[in-house]
Amino acid sequence: MENINFNSPFITLGQLLKMTNAISSGGMAKWFLEEHVVYVNGEPEQRRGKKLYDGDVVNIPGTGKYKLSADESGQSDAH
Repeated sequence: MENINFNSPFITLGQLLKMTNAISSGGMAKWFLEEHVVYVNGEPEQRRGKKLYDGDVVNIPGTGKYKLSADESGQSDAH
């Protein structure tokens, strides 16, 4: 499982898909979620605007499993 750090109270599922390179642009999020099952904390999720918070676990089959972490240092990156 990889850690994803972000520097805001939350990120959206669409933003996470782009950060993990599952999609190349934000506009692809809707299509991606219609064609692929993504799990947030073990539950299937299809809303690109779903808010993800510190401690959430997201499984993107074919891409990876990620644990989200709010980063107080002001950096946002995928490890």
